[in-house]
Amino acid sequence: MLEITNICQGEIFNHNHGVEDEHGLTIKVEGICDVPSHVFVNDAPARRDGRRFFADVTLTQKINTINAKAVTAGGDFIQSIRVVWDKKSFRRYNFYIDDHSFFWTDLTKERPKHAFDHFYLGGLKKIHEKYGFKVTLNCFYRNDHFGGEMKDVPDIWKQEFIDNSDWLKLSFHSYSEFPDRPYVDSSYEEFAKDYDLVKSEIVRFAGEETFIAPAVIHWGNISPGAAKAFIDRGGRVYNGMFRARYMGGPSLADRAAGTKTNNIAKSQDGCGAPTREGAASMFGFGFDEHFNRIDEVSFAANHRAYYDPNLGVVFTRGCCCCNLVPIEKIPGRYAQAFAEAEISGNEFFAGGSHEQYTFPYYHNYIPDHMQRIECAAKCLYEGGCTPVFYSEGFMGNMSWGK
Repeated sequence: MLEITNICQGEIFNHNHGVEDEHGLTIKVEGICDVPSHVFVNDAPARRDGRRFFADVTLTQKINTINAKAVTAGGDFIQSIRVVWDKKSFRRYNFYIDDHSFFWTDLTKERPKHAFDHFYLGGLKKIHEKYGFKVTLNCFYRNDHFGGEMKDVPDIWKQEFIDNSDWLKLSFHSYSEFPDRPYVDSSYEEFAKDYDLVKSEIVRFAGEETFIAPAVIHWGNISPGAAKAFIDRGGRVYNGMFRARYMGGPSLADRAAGTKTNNIAKSQDGCGAPTREGAASMFGFGFDEHFNRIDEVSFAANHRAYYDPNLGVVFTRGCCCCNLVPIEKIPGRYAQAFAEAEISGNEFFAGGSHEQYTFPYYHNYIPDHMQRIECAAKCLYEGGCTPVFYSEGFMGNMSWGK
């Protein structure tokens, strides 16, 4: 057996994991070899200590290959893994809010002089001005609650959206809120049609500068065909996993009928994963170790991001979903994330929520929802995190270029 034991395929490394200079990042590689022979790591002799071997490797590219090789008379034993150098990394966060159709419906009906006179966009702008907050608003084409389609949104605020596109982006989420999990069985063509439709409308009324590739699709679950269409359209970061996974919660009929669901927060951890008490009501984008690979579950929990070299996509895990976490618990959620990062060296953080909870006319309205978003932004600001868009550069880091 020959195995690298301290590094995983797709692991992301930064200055916290080794020695970085302008030429590269030098990290330590450890492993086990049961073959009584010399071991080479990237063609350099490794130091052996019984079954264990050790070597220093300098990462010089964005995507790097690490080869461990044991040479024997019967042939070579080789393990090859690919890892990422997050060059000149820094603490950063991506924030997105899902399920948007209310704000653009209001704009269409009310036609205020300025788009940011609307309480929702204006509220987000105040948080930006206070904490440098950046946010992506993931949008539906159709408003399933009150009618209306994105094609009806006038382009009279286009320049205003462009002027604010350095901190506010719009993106695709789904054609509409219902049915749930709309792309879990969809074809490439079905997904692409909806994506391109929403993108074209956003570009029409808000400008090319305002559109950005999404970091999640409605309900998270998407088919292989939809995943390929997502990647072909520039998707390079995804919250959760592409493949379908067990999810429960209130039925579609109950939610469409306006059944109260605010108590879901009592059975969720705020990232969509169930607490021990709420395991029977799994509802969000979480990782469930009974239905997904446990190695993925544990690695994502500890590192919050890893790179799939075959897909070219970074899979991430969130920190806090504001509509699920009471405001008094949000600081503790981020304190926990920062404490975990001190151990793992991770510099990726996140926040999210859902638009509808901000609107008084929504049946599950949360009166302090905007304050929860501001609280999360404040925690991230005070935690030394720079707001970025994960879909730009490498997870918001432009050191490797776009």
